Amino acid sequence: LYMSGGQMGAPIVFRGPNGAAARVAAQHSQCYAAWYSHIPGLKVVMPYTAADAKGLLKAAIRDPNPVIFLENEILYGHSFDVPKLDDFVLPIGKARIHKQGKDVTLVSFGIGMTYAVKAEAELRGMGIDAEIIDLRTIRPLDFDTIIA
Repeated sequence: LYMSGGQMGAPIVFRGPNGAAARVAAQHSQCYAAWYSHIPGLKVVMPYTAADAKGLLKAAIRDPNPVIFLENEILYGHSFDVPKLDDFVLPIGKARIHKQGKDVTLVSFGIGMTYAVKAEAELRGMGIDAEIIDLRTIRPLDFDTIIA
């Protein structure tokens, strides 16, 4: 477990807005996902959909290690389906294949997924079949899904 040789946990979740938002100055619009992901022992998640937010937040709360849970405020205004399952938990460290494709792979997370989805639609119009991977977790990074 975090910084204790496995003897004790540090079960804490830091949840907060991150990245660009509407009508805020530059000092309030920075994305710290990469910065947090370079701190040893921290887990960093940044969901795109409301379902991912629900499942990953439950996983973060149950995790015995510190988890940084980042959200983009612009996504608060988007509508997504949310599973009505009481115990809907998503594993930290597992990316999601948002769309299967065979020609090219787009990898993104958080609000960047809105741009990946738009790019996929444009590529489809050109006859290119793009896969979209939503990382959901920045650290640990799901290399297996990205490389597959």
